[in-house]
Amino acid sequence: MGLEQSLARIDARDADVHGWCHLDRGAPGGNGALAGVVVGVKDVIDVSGMPTTHGSPIFANNIAARDAEAVARLRAAGAVILGKTVTAEFATYHAGPTVNPRKPGHTPGGSSSGSAAVVADGQADLALGTQTAGSIIRPGCFCGVLGFKPSFGRYPLGGVLETAPNLDTLGVFARNLALLDAADAVLADGPTRPATRRPLRVGLCRSPDWAEASSEMQEALATYAERLRAAGITVVGVELPEPFARLGAAQALIHRYEAALALGAIRRDYPDQVSAAFRAMIDEGASESDGDYQAARALQDQCRALLDAVFATADLLVAPGAPGVAPVGLESTGNPVFQRIWTAVGTPCLGFPALWRDDGLPLGLQAIARPGEDRQLLADAATLLAHAELKEV
Repeated sequence: MGLEQSLARIDARDADVHGWCHLDRGAPGGNGALAGVVVGVKDVIDVSGMPTTHGSPIFANNIAARDAEAVARLRAAGAVILGKTVTAEFATYHAGPTVNPRKPGHTPGGSSSGSAAVVADGQADLALGTQTAGSIIRPGCFCGVLGFKPSFGRYPLGGVLETAPNLDTLGVFARNLALLDAADAVLADGPTRPATRRPLRVGLCRSPDWAEASSEMQEALATYAERLRAAGITVVGVELPEPFARLGAAQALIHRYEAALALGAIRRDYPDQVSAAFRAMIDEGASESDGDYQAARALQDQCRALLDAVFATADLLVAPGAPGVAPVGLESTGNPVFQRIWTAVGTPCLGFPALWRDDGLPLGLQAIARPGEDRQLLADAATLLAHAELKEV
């Protein structure tokens, strides 16, 4: 894209989109695999000399002394670290001012709202986000841009706000697959991308929460599956083992319990400067019993152990990325129900727009692979995206 083009787009559009909370217009680039690539960084991730506010006025003057490890890797590869993008408060559920660039008045999703929006609107090539429940895949699907949640632990979390250490995952939004692939190689110091698998076996996974999907989303998944079949790709149905039906609730419990430990002091020390939604989440987490938490963690481990069985007949899965299109309104960032289980088991997930409504909103799906198969998933994505509808600005 280039810095000048990015800044021109920001000048033309960000007063409407509100995706950035801090800009460095003189940000230098360098040489390397990402030379000249413009990057936004979610405002729970440190960038040297820039504020890390976590979406809260409490931290308005919190200037980072050094780059987060992930930012340092991008910078060393020549990327232009342009600024910080809007996050929901403490990467939870109280939304910031960002709107969906595809249709104002609709949520961009969260908590990585600004990161998804600036990439979808052509203001940046890449942006870093985080996912603890559904904060990469959901906003990516709502904004119609690629959102990649890697395997748990794949990218370094040094310099990133901790909210739930058994769930927190750093991820990337990208304008296209080539940029995403290049960023993954830098962030994970990964090997060369393998060849796309042929033949490719795709498992159609409705997930235990299928009833939460809108009729549009259910039809979108069916339509996309037919496109794959028409192209000669093997598509099989995959039913998840019974414990996965309880995993979404377990993930939510782990999230709020661990968030109460990580962020509870903020709620206690600044009760009048945090949102009601944040107070409620922390209070609910603090009220959970240690026994219930340990049972949820045991279920998390049980479901991880079942992944070999889940992928026995498929190389990767395709499932709804969200219940439907981005909801109207900016008060809520949407329901993470279709991401919770995959965050809990630590699988790599790629969100992508599969179809578009006439009003300009996308219907997003997600591709899911075994933990550790991130590079293979990105290779196979070339086949998957050939039958999707990715729209770059």
